[in-house]
Amino acid sequence: MAHMTVSVEYGLHCLLGLIDAGDAPRSARDLALFQGISPSFAAKIFAKLEKAGIVTAAEGVRGGYRLARPAHAISVLELVDAIEGRKPLFDCQDIRGRCALFEDGAPEWATRGVCSIHAVMLKAEKAMRDTLASETLADIGGRLERKAPAEFGGDTKAWFDARLARRRSRPSQAEDRQR
Repeated sequence: MAHMTVSVEYGLHCLLGLIDAGDAPRSARDLALFQGISPSFAAKIFAKLEKAGIVTAAEGVRGGYRLARPAHAISVLELVDAIEGRKPLFDCQDIRGRCALFEDGAPEWATRGVCSIHAVMLKAEKAMRDTLASETLADIGGRLERKAPAEFGGDTKAWFDARLARRRSRPSQAEDRQR
């Protein structure tokens, strides 16, 4: 879990857009446009989320993504690991044995056990992972719901419904070829 990239933020925002979708899938493109982010970038994020079992995909004009589990069963840590992979916060180079005073090789006391610096970093990583594991998508959604005006949820649903209606009303490519 080295540096968390913008992919984590984008992924969380897009997943928040799936909480109120129910069984109706929402397209990665619509979720990206709703957030003001690149649809192609969102598609790459959703591929990772699907592989990790966080979302499921539905094909076709009404297709898109839906949460694979309830929002309260999806931890922020799962999303971070799905998008970023499980990378360590700190990559210890174990330089403690290279001290200039150790010309003939480092003594055992200098290299015994976990490096003291690495131990601090492991403790910090554990605390961060524990915190991310304790927070769920539902927790974040609940904070947003308490913060946003009451009409925001309805406006959001209407926006996605309008996007879906436009896709449904467009003739398919097969129908275009027949004309």
